[in-house]
Amino acid sequence: MRLKFLGANRQVTGSCYFLETEDLHVLIDCGLFQERDYLGRNWEPFPVPPEKIDILLLSHVHLDHSGLIPKLVREGFKGPILVTHPSKAMLPIVLLDSARIQEEDAAYKRKRHKREGRKGPYPEIPLYTVEDAERVLSLVKDKPYRKPIPLNGQWEARFHDAGHILGSAIVEVTVRDNGRQATVLFSGDIGQWNRPLMRDPTVFDHADYVVMETTYGDREHEDPAAVDRMLCEIINETIARGGNIVIPTFAIERTQELLFHLGRLVRQNKIPFLMTFLDSPMAVDITEVFLQHQEYLDSETLELIHAGKNPFEFPGLRLTRTVAESKSINSIRGSCIIMAGSGMCTGGRIKHHLIQNISRPESTILFVGHQAQGTLGRQILDGKPEVRILGQHCSVRARVAQIQGFSAHAGRKDLLRWLDSFRTPPARLFLTHGEVEASRSLSDFIQSKKGWTVTIPDYLEDWEL
Repeated sequence: MRLKFLGANRQVTGSCYFLETEDLHVLIDCGLFQERDYLGRNWEPFPVPPEKIDILLLSHVHLDHSGLIPKLVREGFKGPILVTHPSKAMLPIVLLDSARIQEEDAAYKRKRHKREGRKGPYPEIPLYTVEDAERVLSLVKDKPYRKPIPLNGQWEARFHDAGHILGSAIVEVTVRDNGRQATVLFSGDIGQWNRPLMRDPTVFDHADYVVMETTYGDREHEDPAAVDRMLCEIINETIARGGNIVIPTFAIERTQELLFHLGRLVRQNKIPFLMTFLDSPMAVDITEVFLQHQEYLDSETLELIHAGKNPFEFPGLRLTRTVAESKSINSIRGSCIIMAGSGMCTGGRIKHHLIQNISRPESTILFVGHQAQGTLGRQILDGKPEVRILGQHCSVRARVAQIQGFSAHAGRKDLLRWLDSFRTPPARLFLTHGEVEASRSLSDFIQSKKGWTVTIPDYLEDWEL
């Protein structure tokens, strides 16, 4: 059995792994590369012939795990795409939205480059189209958590709740090859314990090989109890200055958790009545999916729902779908909260709101999720005095803030808590989906404290298991 690493190696995005024996070839995730230094990989031919891949197992629908699937299908993949029930409901929303953004961004670049008389570093065509994304949907098959999924006579998979976003899964693959059996565990993205909305991550006592994410492998999040206090302070201070609170947000889980916290602050009179815009058609659709799949939410959220309270609604909230509605936000006088995608500012409506607010000292740009190296969000967070947005050079004069406690990823302590459940060490632990410093920090700690064999694989590295 061989394992090849096709993405998220010594960087965060582009998660993709290829597991094969002579009789079956399985892909686990197929993510979009979002860091500036790695964008070119999205345009390269897929590292493994797509027609050679028999099955795709998808851990969850975030674009850094699912965003290259339309390109994979266009290049020849025809096998089933196996997902959890909630993921099947969300995947069409995510991929069609991504395809529309690809088309819109390509059209905008063609127009701008023609006006400027230059060519950009990447083709002025969409990476994939809405038609490409639509071809994916007939291949998607949903499977329940915890139950065995036969892949062929020798292979079996199971999905386990990862506690990351709705429908997220830890993927367990058991392979019988040449009279031997091995279990390979792909963590996907591991969530935090005791968070609103999501159930806790599943833990395991054994696996022969483990592939684990390390997004926050070198640091902790703020105390969850401090999240409401920090959010309250940032909002009230910005209102006092007369500015807007602009929040680049991921449409799945982060948006819903923000709505949950904002609603609680409004109901407790800790922030004033304030117009709050959810300017993301995809986030609006995803929020509806959350309510349609209540059985996968945690007990705290279910208590609210059973009491007749929508955890994602509060006075002042406005849901915007159309471009005209989005543009009208700019005419608002007085402070407001604007939530829009994408979460790393790599595309979507957030760029237009940043142009309107990033040079206003009275406004606040609030980050509530990881900003990968090279992304616009990371440039702003790292304190660049000027950034380029939609072809415009913008001075960064707004206050820039971050609340890491919102993260859907486990921090270092929770990653170690997940590993502590193993009664016996795996033959090898592979650390992926993290910047080099984060992965190395966690690797050094695990090797020194646990004595485990740990590897941080390079891109396209190939292992015999």
